[in-house]
Amino acid sequence: MAAPPADQPPDLVYDPYDYAIHEDPYPTYARLREEAPVYHNAARGFWALSRFHDVLAALQDWETYSSVGGVALEKGSGQAPPMIIAMDPPRQLKLRRLVSKVFTPRRIAELEPRVRALTLKHLGPLLARGEGDVLAEFAAKLPMDVISTMLGVPDEDQDTLRGWSDALLHREAGQGEVTAAGQEGARGIVGYFMRDIAKKRANPGDDLISALLAAEVDGERLADDEVLGFCFLLVIAGNETTTKMLGNALVLLDRHPEQKAVAVGDPAAMAGVVEEVLRYDNSTQMLARSVTREVTLHDRTIPAGSRILVLIGAGNRDPRAFAHPDRFDVRRKPEQILHFGNGIHVCLGAALARLEGRVALEEVHRRMPDYVVDRAGLVRVHSANVRGYAAVPVRFTPGR
Repeated sequence: MAAPPADQPPDLVYDPYDYAIHEDPYPTYARLREEAPVYHNAARGFWALSRFHDVLAALQDWETYSSVGGVALEKGSGQAPPMIIAMDPPRQLKLRRLVSKVFTPRRIAELEPRVRALTLKHLGPLLARGEGDVLAEFAAKLPMDVISTMLGVPDEDQDTLRGWSDALLHREAGQGEVTAAGQEGARGIVGYFMRDIAKKRANPGDDLISALLAAEVDGERLADDEVLGFCFLLVIAGNETTTKMLGNALVLLDRHPEQKAVAVGDPAAMAGVVEEVLRYDNSTQMLARSVTREVTLHDRTIPAGSRILVLIGAGNRDPRAFAHPDRFDVRRKPEQILHFGNGIHVCLGAALARLEGRVALEEVHRRMPDYVVDRAGLVRVHSANVRGYAAVPVRFTPGR
């Protein structure tokens, strides 16, 4: 790989594995945008794009910025099944069409009563006490419960799946490799859904897995390993990113009381709260790609075959695209966003994440509007791909 560009500031260091537990990576993102919009980390062997329009263009140009190598820098666990986020067309488009036939806006919208009921179920014990870890007791449980409802996973298996998912995403400080526990978690998830798919192929039910097995486009259906890949993706990405988004939202609103007042006073503003939380401090900070041809950008040349990060978190704070980007403003109405991706890989679960976020935050602010976050008790997750908290302790007036 080519040496770092000579004009790159020698003191400018960005390493996603160090930033997993960093309280505020955004000053470094600002330096990247202005001083090294095409950044090279020789030690880790990757390049990075940080400006909004560069990130957007890379997400849209799948022929140059290929997803085949996966969305993370590190090597996979060796157990992950084929997933559409790690494919390029034409196969990616065909699989997406098949999945889209059952992952429809109508199916998602119909989940709202169930999402609200699950929200109240998991908030109940917390509301009675007036204190507790809102992430562990609520935000970590709701997304997995919703996904399990869709997939037909019984209640008694949800904690096991959540534990496997957490283990797979965890990284030791400064390390990029999947841990031994993470590899075991991946094997657990794969084995679980392989058995479940076999059962539902023989005896279909009214669930998403059965619908995926029956879906057909141009006479073609999904193979079992492709259904497995979607289940794996939904459990890992759909669970963790939404969990961390909810935790990030509560911390951000606590730190910005004038914005929290908007959320408490106007439930209709909650959809905007979700969008601004995702823009301001997204649980997905970056996505990896592989460069298929030599690219010259901002007078720097990225060799073909390089691994490159598109820094969503940096792009969403770019003043070229957002007025006052470092201001947290739940009334903001941006014309373009990056937090659900773009192009052929735009997030299939965006509608589900928005629904869960809106309903959960509506009920939290209706029933515990005076919550205060114990900032000394906040604990961040150790993961390069997911930014958020492992613990968010709160206190409030109980019994509302």
